[in-house]
Amino acid sequence: MKKISNLLFIISVSFCGSVFADSSVHTGEGTFYGYGGGGNCSFPMPDDTIYTAAMNATDYDGSAACGAVIEVTNMNTNQTVTVRIDDQCPECAKGDVDLDQDAFAEISPLVAGRIPISWKYVANEQAGNMKLYFKEGSSQWWTAIQVRDHKYPIAAMSYRVSGSGNDYTQLERKPYNYFVKNDGFGIGPYDFLITDFWGQTVEVKSVSLILNSEIDTAMQLPTHTGSNNLSH
Repeated sequence: MKKISNLLFIISVSFCGSVFADSSVHTGEGTFYGYGGGGNCSFPMPDDTIYTAAMNATDYDGSAACGAVIEVTNMNTNQTVTVRIDDQCPECAKGDVDLDQDAFAEISPLVAGRIPISWKYVANEQAGNMKLYFKEGSSQWWTAIQVRDHKYPIAAMSYRVSGSGNDYTQLERKPYNYFVKNDGFGIGPYDFLITDFWGQTVEVKSVSLILNSEIDTAMQLPTHTGSNNLSH
């Protein structure tokens, strides 16, 4: 997929307190399935270096877990694997994770089928630069945007028209992992305020509405320095 870079971005970082930060260790059951892309998080198919998983509906939390990276431990053997949440497992109980088949095989023989697991959120150290992606069909009259390749789960996103001087307007998050304004963003370019689940905010300015291409922000969320081990 073509990636747009070298656009003009003005970036600032601030800290506005915890939003829904989760440094706890979760427990449940681990299963596996044949993930082939197209999961509920609406991400493109990952390359072979990224293991993925589907999160149970409770912890998926309306797509709040999308793009999060978690470290999963087989409690029988203490083997671990790191996966990115790309999908939802509606039938899974709270705490359960449905791993892609290759990820499951890293910590258990497939014949086991179901194993006791613990898991925790960790920083996505493979993320590179954070990307923005406008959903197909977006226009000034109906607009949907997604954040990709973020270091920590995204809690909220707000926008304003660049140069307007207006306050930021918070966007509605959909279960398919886009932030949407049903009457559109208006004529761009736009500024965005992106908040992760630690409450860290990043401001990205002067973003044009470009379809069918990832927009490279040339920046990333800062590493959280608390005692929660999420910086891994």
